[in-house]
Amino acid sequence: MHCPYCRHTDTKVLDSRVAEDGGSIRRRRQCGACAKRFTTVELIQLAVLKRSGATEPFDRAKAISGVRKACKGRPVSEDDLACLGQAVEDALRGSGQAEIPANEVGLAILSPLRALDEVAYLRFASVYKSFESAEDFESEIAGLRTERAAQLAELVDGTPGADDTTTVGGRRDPQPTG
Repeated sequence: MHCPYCRHTDTKVLDSRVAEDGGSIRRRRQCGACAKRFTTVELIQLAVLKRSGATEPFDRAKAISGVRKACKGRPVSEDDLACLGQAVEDALRGSGQAEIPANEVGLAILSPLRALDEVAYLRFASVYKSFESAEDFESEIAGLRTERAAQLAELVDGTPGADDTTTVGGRRDPQPTG
């Protein structure tokens, strides 16, 4: 790190704090040569590994633009899309990986989109999962109906589904015991 005052390369970190959103770190530094203090902000950069092998920085707006197309004509607001984009980015950052394969970005979008709007989810999934026939749609719709029935049963019974599982992120996971 170069001192912004004298360009000396030896600086000392006096204090570090994570920003409120968790996406950056604020550091208070002091120059070893001129003793002046300054602040730096370090952003945590996510990279997307494309199928071609190239990498590019994760762009939340790019991820949302694909979802926006799937939501066209649906009752989904820009605020809803912004929240979905934040949820996707948080999930990707939470994975602990610096480079995220492009297909994992799509997978991270599917679950929150399903919760937001099922029709938009089916539109997005049909492209992302490369549906080739009506049977692909029928299978996906059957999965949505099964999940909805399990959620309804849970509300009525007050207990998780009959097989003692809950839905987590679009998949069925066993309940922890004891």
